[in-house]
Amino acid sequence: MNLVLLVYIFKRLILMIPTLLGILAITFIIIQFVPGGPVEQMVRMLEGDHSSFGGVNTGVATPGSTTGTEIGQSSGSNVYRGASGLDEDRLEEIKKLYGFDKPAHERFIEMIFGFLKFDLGESFFYNKDVWELMKEKLPVSISLGLWSFFITYLVSLPLGIAKAVRHGSSFDVLTSLAVIIGYAIPGFVLGVILLVFFGGGSFLQLFPLRGLTSEGWEEMSLLYKVLDYFWHLVLPLTCLVIGSFATLTMLTKNTILEEVNKQYVKTARSKGLNEKLVLYKHVLRNALIPIITGFPAAFVGAFFTGALLVETLFSLDGLGLLSYESVIKRDYPVVMGTLFFFSLIALIAKLINDLLYVFVDPRVKFEGS
Repeated sequence: MNLVLLVYIFKRLILMIPTLLGILAITFIIIQFVPGGPVEQMVRMLEGDHSSFGGVNTGVATPGSTTGTEIGQSSGSNVYRGASGLDEDRLEEIKKLYGFDKPAHERFIEMIFGFLKFDLGESFFYNKDVWELMKEKLPVSISLGLWSFFITYLVSLPLGIAKAVRHGSSFDVLTSLAVIIGYAIPGFVLGVILLVFFGGGSFLQLFPLRGLTSEGWEEMSLLYKVLDYFWHLVLPLTCLVIGSFATLTMLTKNTILEEVNKQYVKTARSKGLNEKLVLYKHVLRNALIPIITGFPAAFVGAFFTGALLVETLFSLDGLGLLSYESVIKRDYPVVMGTLFFFSLIALIAKLINDLLYVFVDPRVKFEGS
């Protein structure tokens, strides 16, 4: 590893710090102005709305192992008198419970120092460490992301090559029409259609409605575990990958067609080289450079983007659903913790993406970057 490369990597890592701070600061500031935070929700609950706390049962413990009921009864009375309202002491107690007794800038600094130690805080709603909570949800996101990534590339790359070779043919026109229609249908709408037709809606019940495994999965043999797992993945993965085919397929086709018209290809053909040799040895090697260098970003994106509605529709408890619910419930530690994690992973993927581009294409240099 030469000195120029090390300097470039060091510069990029240093630049990640202000980028992360900017993302976290903007989000933190926005959060301060969003109504219906945890303090307001607890106050509303104690003033008579016992049915929910951020959309959940009020029996769930809050940070510090103190429940809303305990706070409501801190005055010594066994019966909560909602009509009388909350006094200042009790309101301050609630603010202290969630850390809102401190100024905003102090809370932000404490959060940043915690993130430096990869301490993402504790969820208001789940009463769990945010990092532990995220690790519980990772298997679902990994399952959806990994398989959607591989299926997309395994289908789109060969299809794009075949379309470029048969450019202008009936095959090219029909496949273009098919992938564009797939791209135009939102994944959530497609999911509803699939559930109605194949998930026991109004027609057939060929696939399960929710989850990644069936009841009693732990007692199944290895073969049946694998079959059951993929059986549950059919409908969610169909929703995720259908819309991804068009972009990658057309990118592959267009980059190949662009390379075919370049001078080095005409020179190779003029020398009498076999057309397949020209395509697979010369054209593809250059045409696939932008696609190969996009692997890291696409791989990360497959895990953390686009799966929210699918996870909701098929009751898949992954990171996408966790992030959405944390916003709805104003679970700020989870919001900021997941944002920090996603942003850090995205920045690292971008760095790997740029490094891979230089390694794949020797014409690109770090000098002057």
